[in-house]
Amino acid sequence: MKVLIFLLWLTHWLPLWVLGPLGEALGSLLFIIMKPRRHITLINLQLCFPDMPEQERIALARRHFQAYSRSALERSVLWWASEARLRRLIKIESDLPLETLKAGPTILLCPHFVCLEIPGIALVLNSSLSICTIYSRQQDAVVDAALLKGRSRFRPVKLFTREQGVKPIIRAMREGLPFIMLPDMDFGTKDAEFVPFFGIPAATLTAPARIAAATKASVVPMIATYLPGYKGWKVTFYPAWDNYPGDDLTKATRRMNAFIEARVLEAPAEYFWAHKRFKTRPEGAPGPY
Repeated sequence: MKVLIFLLWLTHWLPLWVLGPLGEALGSLLFIIMKPRRHITLINLQLCFPDMPEQERIALARRHFQAYSRSALERSVLWWASEARLRRLIKIESDLPLETLKAGPTILLCPHFVCLEIPGIALVLNSSLSICTIYSRQQDAVVDAALLKGRSRFRPVKLFTREQGVKPIIRAMREGLPFIMLPDMDFGTKDAEFVPFFGIPAATLTAPARIAAATKASVVPMIATYLPGYKGWKVTFYPAWDNYPGDDLTKATRRMNAFIEARVLEAPAEYFWAHKRFKTRPEGAPGPY
């Protein structure tokens, strides 16, 4: 694994107009050989876009594999490129919500797009703020160390495991650390409700609404997508949601999924379709995979 990390390190010297097509070529290959993930991706697209012709879904799935593989290679730039280079490549196409972030507890809502590491870097490079987030330890120690070092090289990041629960997160938020939250994966029925995602009941975490209610936090969505022509990434910080979560957690969770749906339609190939988003089903409903 050290050899692979070294090879990845070497790629950070490449310009994106070389690195991007290399990642896409790798994605095209993986689309052919990774049959289980291809199957999951195609099932998700069939469920979410039932009216889309089959050949269009297959083409979209292939573009997703290309986008995801490209993001994996371009992670070398995020981990090892100079700060000056990252500033040139990351374009913020909105106002930074610095006043909101400094005013009190904040949840930075970051759905699973392939460029999901970019918004946090953009924030850190353009402010004096540190952040906190949930972290999944990698099985390989070398990869784990590289990932941790890469994510915290500009400023220390406070990382929590899912097993620690929400108490340390709330404590960190009250100490002034914005919490980057990835809200749209299927972790089962615990602390989740079935709410529609593209019309399909999806086990969706209620934690964004519950934490926002407990801390009186502002919820600021942020999305990163590719710039055309392999020129880098664009980041959009959306205005803090008004009256969120309100007094109805289910309604608040539906609102979150509706927002994510709208962003997916803007860049459908860049959403993380290879995850079993509909793995957990309502009682009596068959599993789709």
